[in-house]
Amino acid sequence: MAERLSGDELVALIRRVFDPIGQDRSLAILVDLPDARLPDNGDWAARRRIAADWLDELQAHCAELALSPVMVFFRNARSNNGELPERCWIYAGGEMPQCAEELDPAAALSFAEVFATHALLLAPTEFSATAPLKMAAKQYGFRAATMGGFCAGMIPALRLDYTEVNRRVAYLKARLDQATGAALHFAYPGGEASLFLDLRFRRAHASGGLLPNRGMAGNLPSGEAYIVPFEGESEPSRSAGELPVQFGAEVVRYRIANNRAVEVLSAGPASRAEAEHLRCEPAYGNVAELGLGVLAQFGVKPVGEILLDEKLGLHIAFGRSEHFGGQVGPADFSSPDAVIHIDRVYLPETQPDVVARSVDLILDDGTPLALMRDGQYVVDFN
Repeated sequence: MAERLSGDELVALIRRVFDPIGQDRSLAILVDLPDARLPDNGDWAARRRIAADWLDELQAHCAELALSPVMVFFRNARSNNGELPERCWIYAGGEMPQCAEELDPAAALSFAEVFATHALLLAPTEFSATAPLKMAAKQYGFRAATMGGFCAGMIPALRLDYTEVNRRVAYLKARLDQATGAALHFAYPGGEASLFLDLRFRRAHASGGLLPNRGMAGNLPSGEAYIVPFEGESEPSRSAGELPVQFGAEVVRYRIANNRAVEVLSAGPASRAEAEHLRCEPAYGNVAELGLGVLAQFGVKPVGEILLDEKLGLHIAFGRSEHFGGQVGPADFSSPDAVIHIDRVYLPETQPDVVARSVDLILDDGTPLALMRDGQYVVDFN
């Protein structure tokens, strides 16, 4: 039988993540729907069933939580961290819609109305909504747990000791804040690659799965510290080198200059596709994040979804960064559908042919701090 959260566990989760206060009276579960352009799949349908189960359980416990739960449907954003569509629909009961074409245009309302009237949001969506919800949370003051790609296999990660997760994440954030750069060295079949990321002029973020303050949005489950490398807005960025990323059986090698992937050095079908993507969408090549997950230290295993897998160890993202404090946002892409923030996760299960041999932080006094060796942390978190 697939893992599920009981009503009591959901109540405990909401209390732990949000620590609701008196004025937090409403909770919305955001669910994106397939459409003719992006058809349904089994995992997506299963995620909607999980969301429906959560709605039932939360409605049964609404007096205990002093929260009124609703479900909000919308047409999918078509890419991870793409802009949300303007319109959405609050579920009014009966048979749930299974695709966006089933939604009644006359019953639509704006996302702005939902954001203004719901203090707490859960977003178990097909495509990550972290970027748009982070930006909207700052404007409207709601709190949102973003759960793009959530599946039943992630439920054990919701039961971790998040006090200890937060302690380790805070340690890594403090080290990133002390650093002016990160030196990474990779090995892949037939070669090696080195990359330097410029961390000047930036502050890191800690994401430990707790959202106690208004205006906060972050992943759930979580457990990472992350930072946007300097993108060269005031002077050239020092981020430069080569980044290998495995796509299926092929290792694509990007040349990085001024914090952008400016060229693909490898050959093959995936390499050609990535080179074309960079040509059509230069903003896609922006190095948007250096992330350091900790959940592998708690025995959590990858499930094939970025939401959880990136929280296990090293990851590097391309694309949109303004939601993390960077400079690249939707206006830098050719259209709303092209906006993306995509993480590349360095784990044996996700990239078996690429190994992060070493990750060192260069502290502000020039001292190197050995952070990882062969994909494992070597720092003392105590």
